[in-house]
Amino acid sequence: MKLLVFLLILSCVFASGGTLYLGAYPNIVMIVDTADGKVLERIPLVTGLPTGLRLSNDKKTIFVTTNDRSGVEVIDIATRKVTNHFVLNSETHRYRLNGAAPDPDGKVLYATTTEIIKHADRFEIGKPKYTVIDLAQQKIVKTVDSSAAQGDTPDAGGGNGGGAFEVSPDGQYLYQFRNQVIVMKSSDFSIVERIDLGRPEDPSEDSLSLGGLQEALSEPGQRVTLFNFSDPIVHNKAFGLAHFDLNTRKFEFTPIGPAPVSMTNLRITPDKKMGYTVVTEGTLGNKRCEVWGIDMGTSRIAKTSEIPCRSRFSFGMSPDGKKLYMYGAGFEIDVYDAVTFQHEATWDLGNDMRGGMIGVP
Repeated sequence: MKLLVFLLILSCVFASGGTLYLGAYPNIVMIVDTADGKVLERIPLVTGLPTGLRLSNDKKTIFVTTNDRSGVEVIDIATRKVTNHFVLNSETHRYRLNGAAPDPDGKVLYATTTEIIKHADRFEIGKPKYTVIDLAQQKIVKTVDSSAAQGDTPDAGGGNGGGAFEVSPDGQYLYQFRNQVIVMKSSDFSIVERIDLGRPEDPSEDSLSLGGLQEALSEPGQRVTLFNFSDPIVHNKAFGLAHFDLNTRKFEFTPIGPAPVSMTNLRITPDKKMGYTVVTEGTLGNKRCEVWGIDMGTSRIAKTSEIPCRSRFSFGMSPDGKKLYMYGAGFEIDVYDAVTFQHEATWDLGNDMRGGMIGVP
């Protein structure tokens, strides 16, 4: 009996904290056990190289966009199977797909697309358009000229007239994060409001931009991420925390300190108490990297630690918030403890990673 109790306790201690879904070359999504870094499964994609992974609101489905033929694939988390897949490209029409975000019901994707038409003697590149992709019909069902095509400047928008999309919890509004936050009706993409980030109300800030994508979301209806700004006199750059409520459209800005050369997306623990980012100072031989832990309650840097730099990398967190990951542009994930910032392991996954990371408890 004592042995049985001991084994049960031991199994709890070493139980997996969840799984990670990662896109990888040439056309797979890997499922990795966070307990030991073992690849549990490699899901083959029909439509090619994954470029983006997006989790549904109910956390039961992952939407994958692929590069080869502008494809879309849907993965059911429970069965780990592809339940739907299709391509947007044809022999004469190709699309550049950006910023795809699902509606709350997971029936359509909202995105920005640029259409490229192949003629007998030339290629015609169209203007960026807001796009609705129906997953059941497996095709584009609506396009509207984007605000960038109508004359807006697509600064900080991710290219092709697009920025990161978010959908309001009720599905009625879309938010596109660029040099402005553009609020639109999801039914027809008509612009309801523009929230200017280039000229904030605070006179101490003369420029501001939001960073981060889906991974920066800390809870439904909220977007918590890092922002950069500079003062209007000597233009010293600084950074801070930005909170945006998708329901009320209210922003809250909290400056923290001088801005480093670059920062990764913010990763927030499930209890919302801590946020983590990796900052980079210098370039090439002078490059220096640090993990910063930010107290979300006080908006202050609680702790820092220097870590080895990688030439190119992404930054992730385990679903339970206990481990931090440096990965991408290679086969390996470096694992760090979120409390001590000590390096714990290096996982060799056997595939070059591409297309983001999603943690599932």
